[in-house]
Amino acid sequence: MLLPLASAWVDIENWAYNAAPVFEVIFIVVMVVIFTLLLRQMPRIKPQEIKPDSASSVGWDDIAGVEHARGELEEVVEFLRDPKRFAKLGARVPRGVLLHGPPGTGKTLLAKAVAHESGARFYAQSASGFVEMFAGLGAARVRRLFRIARKNQPAIIFIDELDAIGGARGNSTNGEKDQTLNQLLIEMDGFANHDSLVVIAASNLLEKLDMALLRPGRFDRQIYVSPPDVNGREQILRVHVRNKPVADVDLAMVARQTSGLTGADLANICNEAAIFAARRGGEALANRDFDQALERVIAGTQSRRVLTEHEKRVVAYHEAGHALIAELLPAVDRVHRVSIVPRGRALGYTLNLPDEDRYLKTREELLDQLTMLLGGRAAEQIVFGAVSTGAADDLRRASEIAGSMITDFAMGTTVAVTGRGSVLDDRVSEQTLRLRDEEREDLLHLARSQAHRLLTLNRPTLEALAAELLEEEVLERSSIDRIVSEAAPARPRIAAASRGSDDEDA
Repeated sequence: MLLPLASAWVDIENWAYNAAPVFEVIFIVVMVVIFTLLLRQMPRIKPQEIKPDSASSVGWDDIAGVEHARGELEEVVEFLRDPKRFAKLGARVPRGVLLHGPPGTGKTLLAKAVAHESGARFYAQSASGFVEMFAGLGAARVRRLFRIARKNQPAIIFIDELDAIGGARGNSTNGEKDQTLNQLLIEMDGFANHDSLVVIAASNLLEKLDMALLRPGRFDRQIYVSPPDVNGREQILRVHVRNKPVADVDLAMVARQTSGLTGADLANICNEAAIFAARRGGEALANRDFDQALERVIAGTQSRRVLTEHEKRVVAYHEAGHALIAELLPAVDRVHRVSIVPRGRALGYTLNLPDEDRYLKTREELLDQLTMLLGGRAAEQIVFGAVSTGAADDLRRASEIAGSMITDFAMGTTVAVTGRGSVLDDRVSEQTLRLRDEEREDLLHLARSQAHRLLTLNRPTLEALAAELLEEEVLERSSIDRIVSEAAPARPRIAAASRGSDDEDA
């Protein structure tokens, strides 16, 4: 019985020994097939390397609110259209144009307009599409992109989000990214001749780019694309409502109400207004649609949270405190709307809109801004004798403004405490950091005392605002004018404040 079993076992061992090379070959073949399939799939999970877009339909008529940037790029278009006119005077086409600025200001749209107006071939590529985990692939993609563009001159290469590969070298352990950047530097200003090839790049982080990219010969022109002013916003709104039925809408008023918003924000407002008009069954966009769209974009969507009666009273007095101080201090933007309807993360909001665009503020104007921010918390303290957690965002913003006044604008009593620096910075002493904290606390205390004095002096108006807010939930500009018309004028601004006094003593 045991002999047959032993014989069978020996036969199995002999068969396995003889078949081992076959299994090894099969295993190697399977691994080669899997590796080949992976290599074929890899390019599909990355953005398309080269994407011609010479048929772009975006022209100068679709560009508004960025007149300075458009003027700079129109010269590039003239270079590409008629290079001989410039060549006979010894001028050459700019090698590169860097568009930088906040997100949503129209940098990509400007590049598309240049491609359309110049008639040149257009190759668009996101900078992140050059980055790979395998060494050398990013540099190879850069070489291929420039090689194809040179064969089809005049041509434009557009690289979006340049900071993905253009960051300062030596600050990262990613050698592949540095190698890709080195190849881009060589292609832009190497031995190759490309008189009719322009590189346009866009970035939101100019300060993080490598200095070799920013020198003349590579990105010769650096154009800051800023948020539009009031006239630019009106022009952008008119562009975005061209294909929409619009009733008697005051776009100039909408433009004044959207200070600081970018072209992308304005496009979103127009789209939201169209959605509101469709929701109510309207045939055309009206002023109320734009008001609701502006409220949604700035304050957020309406929340379904239900507040208790006490919470509603606290929110009403809080927002009334903001609104009343904004009306009493002329340096603060006028109140457009006050609401105690929860929206987004806020339980209520006060919408302040400027009458005009302003780019400079004095120390007194910033102090008035701090006073307005702390007005809600001061109203809670005066009416209820306690403060709530609802002022968290106000405190954060007030602390940021007060900190900037000391460290950036030298608006404290001691100029020596200016300049950025952290606790870990050896160039900033502990005494300087302590002086900064003391100066910031002085500013905040000054604003808090001013808020208490103004609200105490105008307590009847505060009560009237809060009462109508509790009844109506939303107050528009006309209602605010009616209630505040009897308010006492603001008292002279406090010259100094002793640190440590309580709000009740203000």
